[in-house]
Amino acid sequence: MNVPASKYYRKSFGLKGEVQGELQAEYESDLITRLRQNGNTLTCGNVTIKLAEAFGFCWGVDRAVSMAYETRRHFPDRRIWITNEIIHNPVVNSKLREMNIDFVPAGCSGKKDFSDVAAGDVVILPAFGASVEEMQLLESKSCEIVDTTCPWVSRVWNRVARYQQEDFTAILHGKYKHEETVATSSRAKHYLIIQNLEEARRVCAYILQGGDRAEFLKRFRAASSAGFDPDKHLVRLGIANQTTMLKGETEQIGKLFEQTMLLKYGTQCLEEHFLSPGDTICNATQERQDAMLQLVDEPLDVILVIGGYNSSNTGHLYEIAAKNGILAYHIDGPKCIGPGNRIAYKVPAQKDPLVADKWLKAGSTIIGVTSGASTPDKVVAEVVERILEIKTDLG
Repeated sequence: MNVPASKYYRKSFGLKGEVQGELQAEYESDLITRLRQNGNTLTCGNVTIKLAEAFGFCWGVDRAVSMAYETRRHFPDRRIWITNEIIHNPVVNSKLREMNIDFVPAGCSGKKDFSDVAAGDVVILPAFGASVEEMQLLESKSCEIVDTTCPWVSRVWNRVARYQQEDFTAILHGKYKHEETVATSSRAKHYLIIQNLEEARRVCAYILQGGDRAEFLKRFRAASSAGFDPDKHLVRLGIANQTTMLKGETEQIGKLFEQTMLLKYGTQCLEEHFLSPGDTICNATQERQDAMLQLVDEPLDVILVIGGYNSSNTGHLYEIAAKNGILAYHIDGPKCIGPGNRIAYKVPAQKDPLVADKWLKAGSTIIGVTSGASTPDKVVAEVVERILEIKTDLG
């Protein structure tokens, strides 16, 4: 990146004190503060709410949102854009729009349209980062850039850059359409994106046994670098990941590829063909997953997972509950609850929301609650308040 230092901002503008009151009013909650002080538990009549030990805004999200608010203060008269959602939360993004911050639109193909972004405009890069191509475009337009990319994401980029320098193909555990993975893959010369352990097994089988090259390329057409050749580019591999994936699955995928390359090339040549990923799942993601694993061990009737439907880390919290056989609903906020005793929710396999009636039962009920790293405490509090309202009517 060759953006002049005078037009590139990676640190706070020093205005956190000026925006702190606004951020607290918009996103924090006295109810959640009291819950935390009470061991993350609230009992009201015959309903008990159990909050996960770790949930909600992480440091990186808090930093990104704060920098966006500071940017509006620092450039009061300038046109400001965000290349994508600042984080995956509808409430936060709506507030930024109200502050006259524009979002770069996407066309019918999903490709972003930067045609209205002009020289001198201020462009905020979201917590997920931006691709190399987007950075080059913004540089050519002489924009000022405010970079809120999470340091954990940057850490993965550094690893991928090393793979490129040493002519290793980057095997990325992630979702190929996710903004973070798009940004990460743009920093690799050769890459293959693996969404889950099943896909990893298919790739490893091809490495060891060969297979139908045309079928392989068709399957991974949207998840591989231009000109990817499985017979050439699966010889020297380095593992990386989207920072919000399930930690356990990332570890399994890394071990599977290591074992595969060990079988293929032997112990003495392993380092020439495989580079270990290290720990590149972000701390906040890991803490929320660990807290969810503790929560599912509690005696619960149901779990609510709160966060944007396009939030990867929130979706994985839901998966933990589902895999442990606990009734769970992924909702993006209080508007999903009601009217009456109804709940609108999403599951990974369904594009559109589903609706459940009479989801809360009468009588003694214990409800687990958690939220993704991009969900404000105030949203969690509003969900808890809706639950208490329904239970008051149900008894």
